[in-house]
Amino acid sequence: MAQSHQKQQAVDMTSGSIIRHLIVFTVPLLLGNLFQQLYNTVDSLVVGNFVGSEALAAVGSTTSIVNMLVLFFNGVSIGAGVVISRYFGSHNDAKLHVAVETTIAVTFICGIVLTGIGIYIAPFMLELMDTPEDVLPLSSEYLQIYFAGISGLLIYNMGSGILRSVGDTKRPLYFLCFSSLLNIVLDLWFVISFQMGVAGVAYATIISQFASAALVLLVLTKSTENYRLVWKDLSIDKGILKQILRIGLPSGLQQSLTAFSNAYVQSYINHFGSSCMAGWSCYTKIDQFVFLPMQSIGQAATTFVGQNLGAGDLKRAKKGTNVALGLATGISLVLAAILWLLAPQFVELFNRDEQVVVYGVLFLRLCLFFMVFCGPNQVISGALRGAGNAKIPMIVLLFSYVVFRQAYLFAATSIANVPSVVGFSYPAGWIVCSLILEIYYLSGRWEKHLDMN
Repeated sequence: MAQSHQKQQAVDMTSGSIIRHLIVFTVPLLLGNLFQQLYNTVDSLVVGNFVGSEALAAVGSTTSIVNMLVLFFNGVSIGAGVVISRYFGSHNDAKLHVAVETTIAVTFICGIVLTGIGIYIAPFMLELMDTPEDVLPLSSEYLQIYFAGISGLLIYNMGSGILRSVGDTKRPLYFLCFSSLLNIVLDLWFVISFQMGVAGVAYATIISQFASAALVLLVLTKSTENYRLVWKDLSIDKGILKQILRIGLPSGLQQSLTAFSNAYVQSYINHFGSSCMAGWSCYTKIDQFVFLPMQSIGQAATTFVGQNLGAGDLKRAKKGTNVALGLATGISLVLAAILWLLAPQFVELFNRDEQVVVYGVLFLRLCLFFMVFCGPNQVISGALRGAGNAKIPMIVLLFSYVVFRQAYLFAATSIANVPSVVGFSYPAGWIVCSLILEIYYLSGRWEKHLDMN
């Protein structure tokens, strides 16, 4: 009975209704991403309402620094997920087993490395971003505690990525729901009862992340399926690692450098003071929730394309990509319309300071409808990664989000250095990225380099 239950967790996307597979796969993944996003968002909500706008600005200003390191590792996890999904789709159990052991071993090593790097560079990055003096001590405190416990997040992300790559999105979701609720309880307990301020929400976050990591490792260890984790076999296979890095490194570098670019945008925002910083923090937290459906559909496209190319079905892989594009576009427009109308109410959830609300609403209404361009960015990038082509998305996204965005900021702020001009640097990058990726995808050049094995 236990083995039968385990088999039901994995999903073979190489046959059956495409839109059903994508929706069924995306919904738990979306809920999982939603709860994961709640970690930092709840931190902001709690400090914004129970500590003050300076604390809100401090926590918000750290997001791009955290992402710069964490998203690099997430890129590696994407590479691992693609490799595992291809072996799962081709029913190569021996290679699938080796890929899982290699993935987990690499995660443990990366956890140690990122802990050291994060704690070391945090103060330098905050100074580089021109963080104001009234915010700097709180930002530094939050970051150093966060990076001390970063291994929990990495282990959960990689372990859940293994489960998702074989179509199991439900159990990672359950674990994330549990840890997110635990984070909320601990946030409120540490901040309200113990008056721990910014340090309290940081400790709550890392404790909750270790809880989710323990759960996902337990599932992989107890599994009777071909993707189970066998601790005595834990090692790094050079051939598998090379495949993972070939796909994951470009994605990791792209995401990490994009986060660095966002830190650069944050430095422009910091010049306008703590109220503008807090308003920008409110906007970015809300913006990330609008972004989640597109991100989740893009992740579903990666697994869908990976499995179908593993099964040798290019036509089905392309059709799934088109369906995913339609879903992402429609959902983003609906969410943008709702949030544009209710922008003040959503900003006030974080902080009711009049100036903070003014800035938050300004940034929201400026950027929301342009997020429709993020759909093609996520879906096409995800499909290309599922096809083993991670270099083109990396190059395009780096050009759009780093080179073009910084060029825009330099030129535009020299003409009018105001918050709205800085805020529009996000939509400008989305538009350029979407146009380039769609032109490349429709050209069909990526099909000439497919490895269907």
